[in-house]
Amino acid sequence: MQAKINFPTLSESAFLRYFNFAALYFAEGLAQGMLFVGIPAWMAMQGKSPSEIGQFAVACSVPWTFKFIIAPLMDRYTYLPMGRKRPWVLFGHLGLMLSIIAFAFVDDPLNNLNKFLAAAFLVSSFGAMQDAAGDAMAVDVVPADQQARANGYMQGSRMVGSSLSLVLCSWILNEYGFKASMLTLFFLVALITIVPIVIREHKGEKILPFTTGKASETSQKLQISNWSVILKALFNVFRLRNSLLVVILLFITQGAYNFFEHLLPIFAVKITGWTNVVYSQAFATADLIGGIIGMLAGGYLIERFGKKRMINIYFLLIVLLVLALNFAGVYWQNTNMLYGFIIVYRLLNAIAKIGVFAIAMQCCSKNISASQFTIFMTMGAVGSIAGASLVGPIKENFNWNISFIFFELFIGLAWLILQFINIEKHVAKIAELEHESTKSLVDTF
Repeated sequence: MQAKINFPTLSESAFLRYFNFAALYFAEGLAQGMLFVGIPAWMAMQGKSPSEIGQFAVACSVPWTFKFIIAPLMDRYTYLPMGRKRPWVLFGHLGLMLSIIAFAFVDDPLNNLNKFLAAAFLVSSFGAMQDAAGDAMAVDVVPADQQARANGYMQGSRMVGSSLSLVLCSWILNEYGFKASMLTLFFLVALITIVPIVIREHKGEKILPFTTGKASETSQKLQISNWSVILKALFNVFRLRNSLLVVILLFITQGAYNFFEHLLPIFAVKITGWTNVVYSQAFATADLIGGIIGMLAGGYLIERFGKKRMINIYFLLIVLLVLALNFAGVYWQNTNMLYGFIIVYRLLNAIAKIGVFAIAMQCCSKNISASQFTIFMTMGAVGSIAGASLVGPIKENFNWNISFIFFELFIGLAWLILQFINIEKHVAKIAELEHESTKSLVDTF
């Protein structure tokens, strides 16, 4: 059977790497679009209270802040004949599909909130697991000089997937009901799951547990099966100055973005007079445009001209864009102006994120890829929570102009932190630590 299934592998083909991770993030975006935007909007249309919608949002958000619990297990335990992280990716996809089915069959979901919230929590948990496994696989198999472009495809695909599910599954939700919408979502995710099933990490590995194949030498060398070595490696990596700076950068940028993106819909509704439906449509359109351009150009530009240089430019453009909004008060009620602003902002936001995530990926050790990258992303999630929590206090005490200036200051602080990150020095130090970890593991035996 192995001879019949002789596709190129992720380690052999740059195209397959880009295609594989674009597909994984597309599937992730499909679920996120409905969980974080589509279903809350539907609940609002059906007359559910802000408190009930907030409970749903919390149920979907909490699993993403606890990815750091599962990530060390991904580094410690795996089935090497199928790859280091691919078994976890497949497990995450399987769990995501089964949980979506369970979600679809919650009877009368709007009047059975406890089961509805529990099922949403389960879907989001497997979505978070799939995300952590996909990120770790990318750190393992994507060379440093391709990570920016890979992140472009990943983040862009997620935005496109989110937009697709918002349009298609929301339409089915309104026309045919909740069950039909979620079963459509299941079908789309199941279709994408074919990609990680047939594409292996390294040549000679098994497609599935019952097929022929064996663990690759590369995976065996990277795999650490000793908890003390894993924890020591994590401790040593996060003692490094640049690791801490990356953590701070992620915390500030994700906090700033979430602050502004919670502020923007309030601004659109109160000042421009938009409804939540109009805002959702504008947001979906902006994400579709931003996602496509991010895939086609975002990663390439960062890869071509350098991560720090391009992120500096994008930070500057974001600040100038919001500054222009600040001085355009007489046009705030112009729908076309705000629509254009949202599209340009989401495009710049998407490409800036691609660069920051590429830096975080390059600063990871392959030995503990799942744990380290997940900790990076978890700190970004904590920053997002902190950013959202600032919306109320700042808006209640300051006018719109000052509130926008706070966002510009947050981006300015992120720019300052970025200047102190030395990627090349950090990568060299990571290589030394990986060598020491491997030596320590050999000495143990």
